[in-house]
Amino acid sequence: MIRVLIADDSSLVRAILKDILAGGDIAVAGEAANGQEAVELTELLRPDLVVMDIVMPVMDGLTAIGEIMARAPTPILVLSASVTDREVDLAFAAIKAGALDVMEKPAENLVGTGVSFAEKLRETVRILSRVKVIHHHPRRRREPLVPSPAPAECRRSVLAIGASTGGPKAVMSIVKALPPGFPAAVCIVQHIASGFARGFTQWLDNESSLKVRLAREGDILMPGEALVAPDDRHMTIAGGAVRLLDTPPVNCCRPSIDPLFCSLAEGKGEEVVGVLLTGMGRDGAQGLRQIRERGGMTIVQDEASSVIFGMPRAAIALGAAGQVAPLDAIPAIITELFSVQGG
Repeated sequence: MIRVLIADDSSLVRAILKDILAGGDIAVAGEAANGQEAVELTELLRPDLVVMDIVMPVMDGLTAIGEIMARAPTPILVLSASVTDREVDLAFAAIKAGALDVMEKPAENLVGTGVSFAEKLRETVRILSRVKVIHHHPRRRREPLVPSPAPAECRRSVLAIGASTGGPKAVMSIVKALPPGFPAAVCIVQHIASGFARGFTQWLDNESSLKVRLAREGDILMPGEALVAPDDRHMTIAGGAVRLLDTPPVNCCRPSIDPLFCSLAEGKGEEVVGVLLTGMGRDGAQGLRQIRERGGMTIVQDEASSVIFGMPRAAIALGAAGQVAPLDAIPAIITELFSVQGG
């Protein structure tokens, strides 16, 4: 049985969430009307997951997340009241503080396009409740990387990153660590709730030395600039330019990582460094294998540092991983790869 604590200052929202969650394999262990109650009940009840509002009295959700992670580390799902700039900024500050994922609060009828909010919430609760939360992963020694130099006529020109559950913080840690003047274009596909891609992009842009923006149809890949796949569109690259597609979901996702990786493998081959991070399922594994088969370099996040090891595990099983590394080692590996150039 999955035990959930609901923290929201609105009794109506708590009642709606309780009605959605209670039953089957999920039980509501408790309810909190403010951040202080959320911290105390988390310590007392030890739930498997906390569903957390951000804007609350007495103690706001952001402060409460910090307290919970310090006193009783627990998986936390943030529910944002809207996708306005302020709410989204708070949501990503919550992820930085330790929350695992973010969703928008339910609409009046609780139903969006396709999958209902209720179904999506229950699915997310099941996934996140299995995550073992720890403060940090110890830095481990690794063998020095000796990248295979690119052929003299080829220079690595694209860094492609794919991530899902637990990905926003992982992607941030990589993008933030890239040096000023990074000599390649960066393409990012992050599975995230609809409406949050723009806020995720702005968060990356604010925190890093690279220019980060949402991809637009026809954008040309430029060194030192990162493009993020927008909501509900596959991002592919053809002839060095972005194509945004409304084609059906791939691996149950849109945007999906595989279309980006496959398009880069076909068009750029040896010029690509592909990175696959934490996430549920298999998305990205096939595309990463194609990058490796076409002469590109591939990096997969290791199990110990992954929130969910599904996608990395699938890539390793397919032989797509040129190197498996802890998250905190990946930025240095990337920097080495792009500094060892042919010509």
